[in-house]
Amino acid sequence: MSENKGSGRARHAMSPAAQAVTRQPADVIREAPVSQATNGICYAVSGQMSISPGDVERMISVVPQPIATALERKAYYFVPLTVNQGDQTIIADRYDVALSDNAVCHRNLELGGSQCVFISTRLMDDRFSIAFEFYINVGHAFVERAGVSREFADLVWKQAQASVRGETSLDAWESRKFAGANGADIEKHKNDYFAAAFADAISIYLLSLFLDVDYQDLRERDYPLLAPAALSERLRKIADLFPPAPGFDFAIYYRRRG
Repeated sequence: MSENKGSGRARHAMSPAAQAVTRQPADVIREAPVSQATNGICYAVSGQMSISPGDVERMISVVPQPIATALERKAYYFVPLTVNQGDQTIIADRYDVALSDNAVCHRNLELGGSQCVFISTRLMDDRFSIAFEFYINVGHAFVERAGVSREFADLVWKQAQASVRGETSLDAWESRKFAGANGADIEKHKNDYFAAAFADAISIYLLSLFLDVDYQDLRERDYPLLAPAALSERLRKIADLFPPAPGFDFAIYYRRRG
């Protein structure tokens, strides 16, 4: 998506007490100081945030070096709201209810040969949701650039052939269903399934390194959640492929009944 040209700053017709200042993405990129985490990922924070700078830094640092290295020429901008305004994208400096209906969780913009990812922190407003949105973007970006591990693909296909219950996202659920059916483009559907499942597993793994995750918090209504034992297999494979960065630990705990 190309850079949006415009007047830079604009004010919406609201009462002064409720106004949010909006800017063009290019202005945010020019004005927000960019930091680089120890793993090399570039990021910036702009506007009123609901999480602390320390949390943002730790959230970025979770990403293991092999994954971070594949994200070169990308920068992540954590902003209050990323808003669709017609065919343009604008950035609000704080949460504004009048803008929230057109706000999106994230927007990828290609600027000067690099990709800038704007993540709306106030649309989600808690560490779990903000981190998961970031890690989902990281997971998909990594798979897009580096492809899918053959070991991981073999594991998930073995699970699919064993009719393991559920999946980790709607994309994985749908592509797995098509890959298991008799019809055209089966190989394409299988590859789509492997890519979606790999990106999902990376995202959940990174989230679990950042904070304690109750697996049920990942449940959505559009598809059944993957059986815990099957997810455990996938996450352990991800941990083998991408060991935690120094200072972070990975562990899976099963809740005891009674």
